[in-house]
Amino acid sequence: MEITWQTIAFAAFAVMTLGGGLMVVLSRNLWHSALFLMLSLFGTSGLFVLLVAPFLAAVQVLVYIGAIAILVLFAIMLTRRMMGLEETQNTQWPAAAAVALALFLILFVTVSPLVDEQWFKDIFGGDKKDGLGQRISTLNADLPVDPDERDENGELKVKPNDQLDFVTVEAIGEALVTRDGFVLPFELASILLTAALIGAIVVAREDEA
Repeated sequence: MEITWQTIAFAAFAVMTLGGGLMVVLSRNLWHSALFLMLSLFGTSGLFVLLVAPFLAAVQVLVYIGAIAILVLFAIMLTRRMMGLEETQNTQWPAAAAVALALFLILFVTVSPLVDEQWFKDIFGGDKKDGLGQRISTLNADLPVDPDERDENGELKVKPNDQLDFVTVEAIGEALVTRDGFVLPFELASILLTAALIGAIVVAREDEA
């Protein structure tokens, strides 16, 4: 196996992603865990670059590292005073457990009837085994390379540009802000992040004497 710069870069980003994720759960310091989380997310963006997906790499850096990870750091700083308290901060855990159990039962009752043989036929086309293989073949047909076709040197053949269906950044942007696209989930996500930030501020606020 010939070692190329892509192989070295993939190994480096893979170690960065897996190592950062492992240190997130092993570190006993929340601040260090958040920094390792940013390292793991940066490694993931590097993997997107190697997959020739620059838009996803940019989103990974701008959204996950530049927004969510920074929000986690702010939450740690704003709630630092709660870490040294020994008394229980949440006295409503029985109600929370009851709500979580009720939601789980509702989801289980709603989703379980869908997971049957007919569901696999509708989604994948065929039975569980053949339908999944057919679906994978359909996905392979959309790839810029055909895994079954190689040149005389054993390298994968890249399809011509006129045979590929590219999704541009403009199309993604229009899908996020148009009524027929994903504007509602997009706005709900912004409301959720705003509520999380307000909640962190309320929790960290000093009680007025």
